Amino acid sequence: MEESIYLALGTNLGDRRCNLLIARESLPPYVHVKKASSIYATPPWGYTDQPEFFNQVLEVQTTLEPIPLLGYLKIIETQLGRQKTFRYGPRLIDLDILFYGRRIVSTKKLQIPHPHLQDRAFVLVPLNEIAPDIVHPILKKSVADLFNEIDTQGVQQL
Repeated sequence: MEESIYLALGTNLGDRRCNLLIARESLPPYVHVKKASSIYATPPWGYTDQPEFFNQVLEVQTTLEPIPLLGYLKIIETQLGRQKTFRYGPRLIDLDILFYGRRIVSTKKLQIPHPHLQDRAFVLVPLNEIAPDIVHPILKKSVADLFNEIDTQGVQQL
């Protein structure tokens, strides 16, 4: 049975629309995009003194297990020019695993579902666009329910 895997993409440096496109095009051969949300302009979260982000969510398929998938995504980020800054700081590209089917993964390196997705409009708005019926395996709420509980002010579809 194929698992629904969802990735969040974000960028706020350089040509943001191009950064998202290049990131999507960099996923094969190990990750294949099945569905993509619209792109959204979103205010920064955590550290607010920086440019607004462009965010998108993808439904993907892969044969990679969660930890190797994370490693692969980090390699792509590095190849695309991401450099370490500070927590929640500006970034050329950010690739995060939101859901990997109904799996719950909790290691030092990786937590699935993403531990903050329910708090972030920049994730929930595009995720709700393509997967409103996915149920968070820990919170036992659908993406649509989580979306309805969050302030989406400042999130604009492009």
